[in-house]
Amino acid sequence: MELQELLYCQGFGTRRVCVGLVQKGLVRLPIDGVWQTCQDPWREIDVAPDKPFEVQGMSWIYRARAHLMLHKPAGTECSRKPSAWPSIYSLLPAPLRQRPQKSAVDGVQAVGRLDQDTTGLLLLSDDGQFIHRMASPRHHVPKRYQVHTVDALTPYQTDQLMAGVVLDDDPLPVRAAACETLGSHHLALTLTEGKYHQVKRMLAAVGNRVARLHRSAIGGLQLPSDLLPGQWRWLSACDLLQVGYST
Repeated sequence: MELQELLYCQGFGTRRVCVGLVQKGLVRLPIDGVWQTCQDPWREIDVAPDKPFEVQGMSWIYRARAHLMLHKPAGTECSRKPSAWPSIYSLLPAPLRQRPQKSAVDGVQAVGRLDQDTTGLLLLSDDGQFIHRMASPRHHVPKRYQVHTVDALTPYQTDQLMAGVVLDDDPLPVRAAACETLGSHHLALTLTEGKYHQVKRMLAAVGNRVARLHRSAIGGLQLPSDLLPGQWRWLSACDLLQVGYST
């Protein structure tokens, strides 16, 4: 693959911009074991996950598809055009926001959405198959939430969440896949669907309200304790298997 093509497919700008980055001496490669500036945009490059390169001093590794996790902080919107709060996409470096796609939207996309006041694990990708696999209700990917409630929880409320509650826009009852009381105002709730404001509406349907909501896991993938709010990282092959996906 030509160096300018490598930069383009990884989201470093238009082809003209990528050629300019190389010609300005802003790209370095490990050549014969030594990091060297390369100013030939058409140099053939061996692309592989273990072949790093540097652009403007930042180290990158080639990835055919981007699969990320983000610890979504409160006060952010899962939208490219937020209405009142900063966008989660502002937390990502420009190349991840600009990776070219055949669809109308370039860059990685959030797999589902979390409300602006909801925190926790959010997946992002430019892999359409992965997005569909994670988001489609047909696949029943479990998502675990830590729910802190305004009022004390009762056995009746937790029983109803497991038995099923009817939301105002759907005549069919919605059930929790698992429900564990962790404290008088703390519930671990696992869902396999992704309806609008689902957790908040389910709690309202049993006569309670959500005070704080945090997504702690998707499938078998736990939000890492060392991934702080606003931080992101690449999903490893093991992480992908934890959510039931293999490349």
